[in-house]
Amino acid sequence: MPFAVYALGLAVFAQGTSEFMLSGLISDIAADLHTSIPAAGLLTSAFAVGMVVGAPLTALLSRTWPRRRALLFFLCVFGAVHVVGALTPGYGVLLATRVVGALANAGFWAVALVTAVSLAGPGARARATSVVVGGVTLACVAGVPAGAALGGAWGWRSAFWAVALVSVPAVVVIARTVPGTRSEAVPAHARVELRALARPRLLLTLLTMALVQGATFCAFSYLEPLATHVTGLGRGWVPVLLALFGLGSFIGVGAAGRLVDSRPVGVVATGLVALAVGWTGFALTSGSPAATVAFVLVQGAFAFGTGTALISWVFRAAADAPTLSGSFATSAFNVGAALGPWFGGLAIDAGFGFRAPLWVSAALMVLALVAARAALGARRAADPEPDGLPAL
Repeated sequence: MPFAVYALGLAVFAQGTSEFMLSGLISDIAADLHTSIPAAGLLTSAFAVGMVVGAPLTALLSRTWPRRRALLFFLCVFGAVHVVGALTPGYGVLLATRVVGALANAGFWAVALVTAVSLAGPGARARATSVVVGGVTLACVAGVPAGAALGGAWGWRSAFWAVALVSVPAVVVIARTVPGTRSEAVPAHARVELRALARPRLLLTLLTMALVQGATFCAFSYLEPLATHVTGLGRGWVPVLLALFGLGSFIGVGAAGRLVDSRPVGVVATGLVALAVGWTGFALTSGSPAATVAFVLVQGAFAFGTGTALISWVFRAAADAPTLSGSFATSAFNVGAALGPWFGGLAIDAGFGFRAPLWVSAALMVLALVAARAALGARRAADPEPDGLPAL
């Protein structure tokens, strides 16, 4: 695997830490900036919306740039806004930095996924994808807890400084290892790439990806009240469960990277069924501490492993949209990440309790299975033997 791919993973680690670390810093930010906790919570929502909107927009704006230039530009902007955020005395400026940071993050993700796949070559597309996505899983395991610890020890601004500092070595390595030339002499016209969005198999694949991520973040977002109110674990167990979820996701991404290139359909099918059964089983047994610990680890593995496999499906379905295919996947991921917690919150507000998000996750996975089957059918119709696989 080219070393540049690992540099992209390091940059994604910093960005993933930034995206999720606010969950442990909201109260401190609200107190320091003299705003309400709900207003501080909007900082997370602003980041998610910026990712959804920013992925295709920034990919279109930078489509004619050499990939190294695009990656360095987005990463430098991302680091700079965290410096501004660490220094600002006002909520409005911090909110603006979250939006700009999300736009830069989205642009980096879109270019990084395409660059990693291109550098790795056709035989290692999924492995390259797993390295980049692995940056997010490492952020969940180490970056987010570290950010919360820094915030508790030296204030929330220290976490922003840390994200900016971690971005620096990634900038240096990307500048030295990613080729500076354009990947295509004549890039495909933007209209041609956008037309790929009208392709049923791509739309259905993106829908499947959004549903899987919606199910994942619906359950993940309410893990703390589930563990403390339903399972009966003390608050000291919450960081342990979060770390276990991150460890599982790291294992799942690594396994998917090794298997997807040779078994693309089998890995996705297995993952989708396992997630549907797993969220149902978790909902039924969440009163048991042992079951909760086991399901958190296993579901993390299947959720991120399946997500990695679906990104590979997106690249296959959008082969003639090399610039925007990564942005399509990024947007779908963040649509799910934004809507899943909202659906879970609606279920809790309706009076169904803290176990309800798990049932919502199970329902979303049933829909994901339907969407994936339709996507596979559309894929078979377009190419009876895709990737050397026999038609069903």
